[in-house]
Amino acid sequence: MIGIYGGTFDPVHFGHLRTALEVKEALGLEQVRFIPCRLPPHRTPPFFSPEQRLNFLQTAIADEPGFAVDTRELDRPGPSYMVDTLASLRQELGDSPLCLIVGLDAFLGLPGWHRWETLFELAHIIVMDRPGYQPDWPPLLTRQVAHRRARQPGELQNTPAGRIWFQPVTQLQISGTLIRRCLEQGKSLRYLLPDRVLALIGVR
Repeated sequence: MIGIYGGTFDPVHFGHLRTALEVKEALGLEQVRFIPCRLPPHRTPPFFSPEQRLNFLQTAIADEPGFAVDTRELDRPGPSYMVDTLASLRQELGDSPLCLIVGLDAFLGLPGWHRWETLFELAHIIVMDRPGYQPDWPPLLTRQVAHRRARQPGELQNTPAGRIWFQPVTQLQISGTLIRRCLEQGKSLRYLLPDRVLALIGVR
């Protein structure tokens, strides 16, 4: 199974890296592909350039076996829609199980994504869960969860796509917004992201 972890990575930080590692280990994923988007359709443009974000990401995961960077969204003009990305991956990988890794907040907003129901035809959805948190499910999403929720991780291996799995992960309250605010205020970024990425940004 291949994990797909999309985002702006503006910049990549330990919140991304730790959760990706936990999902990879918990589900026995062969690989996690980090896919930085060029232009997110639902938020302001990233602070760092595509070239910088790619460099940060490649540097951050260089020594982690099973982590890889996929540049297809950076190579594609216009807004980055995950449904297009998964469709192109599916063409390349055939019937191999694909697992789209998303945070709980992103999952709750899934009905607002471009052609969101088609995502289930292309990949499983792995939701990085917050233990004990009881969200208000949008009705459209409630129906999908009731129909598609996997009871055991092994169910994901038996079909290429279409299941939903909730995976508890360590909650690190780190965000790109926090990091950019620290940059603006001249505060240290140590212990928020890898030292090698700090060196590329030019701060400590």
